[in-house]
Amino acid sequence: MIYKNIEFKADSLIIQSHKDLNILPQPIKLNIPKWFKSLNHSADDRTIKGCIPFLETLQSGYLIRNYQDTRIKHNVLNEWKGDDGKKIHGKGEVKYSISDPELGRKLNYPEGPQLHKPEQLGESPLVKKNKNLEFHKILNPWIIVTPPGYSCLFTAPLNNRDDRFEIISGIVNTDNYYNHINFPLTLNGDKYEHIDTVIKVGTPVAQVIPFKRESWSHSIGTVDIQKKYSVINTIQATFLHAYKRFFWRKAKWK
Repeated sequence: MIYKNIEFKADSLIIQSHKDLNILPQPIKLNIPKWFKSLNHSADDRTIKGCIPFLETLQSGYLIRNYQDTRIKHNVLNEWKGDDGKKIHGKGEVKYSISDPELGRKLNYPEGPQLHKPEQLGESPLVKKNKNLEFHKILNPWIIVTPPGYSCLFTAPLNNRDDRFEIISGIVNTDNYYNHINFPLTLNGDKYEHIDTVIKVGTPVAQVIPFKRESWSHSIGTVDIQKKYSVINTIQATFLHAYKRFFWRKAKWK
């Protein structure tokens, strides 16, 4: 089998530290969650573990992890004392700090937080979820390189997202954009009114799925009933794994 190659390039400081911590970019199939592995699937006990489309989301592409501890305080309230000594609360805001600012300076990363204003997203539901506050960015030390004609989808780990945050998805032409692609975060304001947390080094941040850029057209048509029932009959003729046995063509990632 011939494999297409995706390259993850970084400063030698990052490569060595990630190697020591065992958190280099890797096929995301090596990060399948424990809750999924622990499931059983049988004719009498059918679970999501038998769903190949779900499994494909957990093993397609590559995983990028956070490169250093990042503390985020989201929607924290400013407090100060008034003339009468009583506490006054201002509006919520975003604060962040990283564990090794010196590393950022060595890598020529800009000082201070990297933020997007909520106005940049207009009336997107992400703005409300993020409590109408700035969108914090996690810096990504890796430059991703794909063969000519191939782009990458960057998204939060599919069906395995962090409870606190997720990156805003994007697609980049990684065959010619030779630069760092940093990740704006949406904090989970739907669940947490205030968040004071550390996104630790090694925390899964982004799932990277390379794909070939192609032009498409679309059409509308009626169902081929015979073809549809041929598939249904094939599924009904087996107790388990019909899709896996008769329809699935597995892609390999290494």
